Amino acid sequence: MSIKFFTKLSQNYIELLKDDEYYDITIEVGEDPNVKIFRAHMNVLCYRSPYLRRILASNKKKNNDNGLVHIKLPNISPEIFQIILEYIYGGIISLNMNDASDFIKVLAAADKLHLQELVNYLQNYLIENKFELLEQHFEFTQQISSQSNNLLELQEFCTNLMARSPEKIFKSLDFTSLSEKALISLIKRDDLQMKEIEVWEYVLKWGLAKNPILILDPETWSDDDFKTMKNTLGRCLPSIRFFSLSSREFSQKVRPYQKLFDQQLYEELLNSYLDPGSVSNDNILRPRNIKINEIKIINSQIIDSKIVDSNIISTVSKRIDKMTNNDENYKKSYLPYKFELLLRGSRDGFTPKRFHELCDGKPKTVTFIKVKGTEEIIGGYNPLIWETSHIWGVTKNSFIFSFKNRYVVISKVKNSNYALDYSTKCGPQFGSDLIINSYKDSNSNEYTNFNVSCCKKRHYEKRIRDTENNFSIEDYEVFQIIRK
Repeated sequence: MSIKFFTKLSQNYIELLKDDEYYDITIEVGEDPNVKIFRAHMNVLCYRSPYLRRILASNKKKNNDNGLVHIKLPNISPEIFQIILEYIYGGIISLNMNDASDFIKVLAAADKLHLQELVNYLQNYLIENKFELLEQHFEFTQQISSQSNNLLELQEFCTNLMARSPEKIFKSLDFTSLSEKALISLIKRDDLQMKEIEVWEYVLKWGLAKNPILILDPETWSDDDFKTMKNTLGRCLPSIRFFSLSSREFSQKVRPYQKLFDQQLYEELLNSYLDPGSVSNDNILRPRNIKINEIKIINSQIIDSKIVDSNIISTVSKRIDKMTNNDENYKKSYLPYKFELLLRGSRDGFTPKRFHELCDGKPKTVTFIKVKGTEEIIGGYNPLIWETSHIWGVTKNSFIFSFKNRYVVISKVKNSNYALDYSTKCGPQFGSDLIINSYKDSNSNEYTNFNVSCCKKRHYEKRIRDTENNFSIEDYEVFQIIRK
């Protein structure tokens, strides 16, 4: 057993910092007119800051006058560096800062000096306790976080805030100052609370800011101008839900910029408006999940799910009712059913026995499975009942599906004699295409938690996963649908 006396040790090191006798390095911090010289100790700095260790290693030559090493840190203010030094020496950090933005400046300085312990603490402290401060200084916060790979929590916070309240943030933020990485991270999100035409207009504005010689009117652009803008926006365009725009929006706001698009994509867009239903919606970005109050109320009335949202429910419901996949139907929410929860794995367990106890005998069920470690939602619709037997369920109306990275694939059964597997070892298994089953425990003679989970292409038309490798189930839910 060891006894730790950190309080006294910390106090002694703070006293060492204040002592003028034993220092061997001077640090010039700040820029004119706010410059201050700090005295410190190389050994302490080297072992506390990897950044300062590298600086000192490349600056071993001592000053000829007094034998001291001298370095400069112009990008940190003296006030902030004083706080950082007290942490380096004493392991303490003062949270009583006069200027609210000093919290963010200390975080930025800690990140620059590679003080990872302090970086991790301050990120969490600011997010959990200083939400209003971060919102008030959002532009500075976003700028600081986007410049570092160590501030991922803060980057996520900024992206979440922009997604939830874009109108508030964009009024106070120079939107065009966003990095390409930050912009793409934002517009990729399903929950970005903006109309799609607004997303397109903001992305255009961002692109024009990167090319100030261009003016807004594309009729004045040369082929080289379009090529320049296409290079600027090339990585942003795939994240915009162009198929969600109205015909008027497409005609007035997108068509003038058609030279920015790959020819095939533009032709598909044009055809989707001129000939609704001519373009398959299976592999295009779905509309965003705009969480207005009305939709929140609808969600609570329609489904109690920890896995799926109203967009997925709408898509599955359209397929159940065999709706024509045209432009008008694709964009409108379709919620004719109440989804009654029969089973949730995290609540009821992941065994075949529990599945059959709760779901057998119930007609018209939909299964949703969250694949662990990915953004995938897979599942299927069974128009019959589930039962426990050694026969196959025969139907022409079942289908399986996958939702991944905002794309959807729906696969109809092609061999109706093998649509559903009712085996004792199986959960909600669809043919040999969506396999959910387990092995029998040799001691208890009971089937274990599901441990054989994979997707193949056998009895259904399409492959719903890119791989046939086994996957792990994070959670799964089975619902019975009841028409309202």
